[in-house]
Amino acid sequence: MVLGALSTPYCACLAEESEEELDYIEESSYDSNTAYINDIEILGSNIIKPDYILSKMSLKKGDLYDKDQMQQDLKTIYRLGYFTERMKAIPVKNSNGTISLKIILEENIPVTDFTIEGNTVVSGDEIMQYLLPLKGKPQNITAINEAMEKINNCYYSKGYILSKIDSIYDDPDGTLNLSITEGKINKILITGNEKTKGYVVERNIMTEPGTVYNENQVKQDLVRLYSTQAFKDVNRTIEVSEDDPDKFDITIELKEQRTASVSVGGGLDSATGAFGSVGISDNNFRGMNQRVSLTGLVGSGILMSDSSIKNHMNYQAELSFFEPHFLNADNSLMSKIYFRDLGSYQIPLAVERRIGIEGTVAHRLKYNRHLSTTLTGGVEYINLDEGDIAGISSMYRLHNLNIADRAKQLEGGLFLRIAPGLAYDSRDSVVNPRHGALASVRYEEAFGMDGFGKTNGRLTAMAKKYIPIAKKSSLTFTGRGGLKAHGSDMPEVMAYRLGGPYTIRGYKVNGVGTGTSFIMGSAELATPIPFVDRLKVNFLQNLRITFWVDAGRVFDPTISSTLYDRPIHAITAGIGLKINMPGVGPLSVDYGFPLTNPGPNGSPNGYFTFGAGDMMY
Repeated sequence: MVLGALSTPYCACLAEESEEELDYIEESSYDSNTAYINDIEILGSNIIKPDYILSKMSLKKGDLYDKDQMQQDLKTIYRLGYFTERMKAIPVKNSNGTISLKIILEENIPVTDFTIEGNTVVSGDEIMQYLLPLKGKPQNITAINEAMEKINNCYYSKGYILSKIDSIYDDPDGTLNLSITEGKINKILITGNEKTKGYVVERNIMTEPGTVYNENQVKQDLVRLYSTQAFKDVNRTIEVSEDDPDKFDITIELKEQRTASVSVGGGLDSATGAFGSVGISDNNFRGMNQRVSLTGLVGSGILMSDSSIKNHMNYQAELSFFEPHFLNADNSLMSKIYFRDLGSYQIPLAVERRIGIEGTVAHRLKYNRHLSTTLTGGVEYINLDEGDIAGISSMYRLHNLNIADRAKQLEGGLFLRIAPGLAYDSRDSVVNPRHGALASVRYEEAFGMDGFGKTNGRLTAMAKKYIPIAKKSSLTFTGRGGLKAHGSDMPEVMAYRLGGPYTIRGYKVNGVGTGTSFIMGSAELATPIPFVDRLKVNFLQNLRITFWVDAGRVFDPTISSTLYDRPIHAITAGIGLKINMPGVGPLSVDYGFPLTNPGPNGSPNGYFTFGAGDMMY
């Protein structure tokens, strides 16, 4: 930052021409270049210590006097910045043939005080911390420029990149006066939104005209716009305002992408088997950044399941609607209507059908950007039909259990669900996070609408910690637990389960057991495949090989765990491949083998599991 003009005696710069004029060495009648220096006396230095000046000179006491070297020392003293150009060196002959050097200096006017104008976003106290070291010392152009640079860096570090010190001048009494232009916004223009409503764009832009431009806040605005998935590119340009040269016009440049799509796909998943799916969606419905999706799925049924799960086609359908700006900018609403028909994961040899409607309001907390609250409400009807009466009767007889208890197992019903929750997310990225933490806690109360005795409450919590390893790898520690808070007649279909791709890998679905409470944890190292991540293919950039250990235990096991002699607790280790797809989440295939007893229905050699989504959700 170049300083403005300073009044006399302030030197505007250290130009070479000024230094050449410092030829103020008085001539002697003798050849002083053959004499040694007996002593050096500094005169006119009242605030700057003579010892400091002497330490900067090359000529020292006892040296052979050299006029040219003395000239260079004068220039060095001048460059210190504390003195005017009115300086001279006088060599005085002594009786013993030596000389005494008298160096006469004139200090700049001392800095006595400061005034600051124009600062609004950075306090005067914060700016003063860079100026106070100058106070009481002679005005020094170098030191002042360094202080100005620190003030500029203070502004820049806070994101105020258009701020500048536009002038600095001194008063005769030694007061330094600073004038700061902080770079206010004159107006904000938006271009490129053809489908998206203007107010939808504007509500994602927190920056306002009349405020000081902050690059950090504008970047957050751009990220927020990009995260709406309505735009394939978002940029900003800055121009000096024609109305006021001290203000700026900001243009937000948008490039919309095609948001409506029809998808047809298929694949493998441990929970749905070989499946095919079809969907239609619009991520910018009516140009209001709302998301509407209708999906259908038909699967062959759970893969690698034990004999407890009925071989039954898996049918699913869901209509969802997402409103990112529900009532105000801090709230969002996700709602859905769904239907599911499948071989039950939790009730052996039963066919399970669920029909429900659900809505979740998420609220971002202003005092901590990492925290958000959720409130979920909905109604769900659960129906369980017998799938194999002969098979289940045989299992009951084998374990000397009363087949009359089967009716209790098949109990479903109509439930009203209310579930408040709290979430914390400080991850550096949703795709392949390496820093930060993810945690949540949720309490769900399910009111039995067709039998109040079935009313129950459940508390579930999860926490993840991400630790960076090397340049691209990460180590993740996860803990998760759940318990039944109340409800002695809670239907077994609502029990927790362990085993499969989303809990304890290396076991079949429910292979560890089901119960009213559980606890589990895992450690996972995720790293790029050597050399593969260097290929210029976006798909491969997100591919990770994982090495992991899972452990968990079910408490208060259900009848199903008894019928199939499930081990209730397990420790597994394995290896896997994970690909994180933006907007979809992690897709994974893992092979794990048990380190503990797998039970009579498990395999000591372990299993492959296939998953779509995060195993901790």
